[in-house]
Amino acid sequence: MRSVRCAIEERRMPEPKTMRAAVIDRLGDASELHLAEAPLPLRISDELLVRVVAAGVNPIDAKTRAGRGTAAAIESFPTVLGLDFAGIVEQVPYAAHPLQPGDAVYGMGRYPRGGGSYAEYISVSSMSVLPKPASLSFAEAAATPVAALTAWGMVVDLAKAHQGQRMLVHAGAGGVGHFAVQFARFFGAHVTATGSASNAEFLRGLGAHETIDYRSERFEERVRDIDVVIDLIGNVHADTGTRSLDVLRPGGLLVNAPTGSWPSLAADAAARGIRATGYNISPDARTLAVISRLIEQGQVRPHVDRVLPLAEAAEAHRLQETGHVRGKLVLRVDDELN
Repeated sequence: MRSVRCAIEERRMPEPKTMRAAVIDRLGDASELHLAEAPLPLRISDELLVRVVAAGVNPIDAKTRAGRGTAAAIESFPTVLGLDFAGIVEQVPYAAHPLQPGDAVYGMGRYPRGGGSYAEYISVSSMSVLPKPASLSFAEAAATPVAALTAWGMVVDLAKAHQGQRMLVHAGAGGVGHFAVQFARFFGAHVTATGSASNAEFLRGLGAHETIDYRSERFEERVRDIDVVIDLIGNVHADTGTRSLDVLRPGGLLVNAPTGSWPSLAADAAARGIRATGYNISPDARTLAVISRLIEQGQVRPHVDRVLPLAEAAEAHRLQETGHVRGKLVLRVDDELN
């Protein structure tokens, strides 16, 4: 089998002036996403120009498209959505850069501060890009950065996951959740995860010691004196966030990720003597490098629910908004190398 680098060298040609991208011309529902020709991003400073092979789909993408999330920072339309990606380096900041044209990489951009990953090319800071783990396909790699970095920040940096700690992970089968379960288990925590009955076996395979079917059970009737709750739901459904405060031990910690899901978090937690904080991701390749090592060692694995072509970005958003994605959805941008 030819290497990816050989395939790239055979195809190498001058970069075009435009690229194919999934864009929105205005905020709205998923139908606003459509294919269009967009200007090729201009690489500057420390940035790499990467030809995108696959792009991850995240809840924040759908929220932004709908007018929430980071929509307030969009400066103009049409705009290309998307944060994480896997692809091939096309241009580098300088000749002796550690990453070189033809290298398979993955990472996370800073949309809307820059162009998104739902496109054939992305220009992104080299501080947010790493070599793609050899054990991952491009689709699996594209599914990793946003979800894994978010989970790491919540479970490791904030919750300090450790042996004997009791941790409850809500929505454990989702994008961030399935990494959170794996990280918590790796560092020795006793992990209880909520999810649907159909995901119970999947959650146990990730390392959950106990699973709770949120449709038929009240988690507060199953657990108590929890040290940490990783809240990936908030109060947008069945007061999950508020109920979570009641299962934490005095002085316990709740870490919440969904933006805008629980405006009264700080006050609600303080009234119960519980520590609580939100969390926002940083596209830090240093942390992603640690996660890469765990992936290469077989300790952690991304799960891709479904791969859709870039032309079906709208359908990917519709699926994302159902709230029933196992692991991650991915967009296939380059049919030849995926």
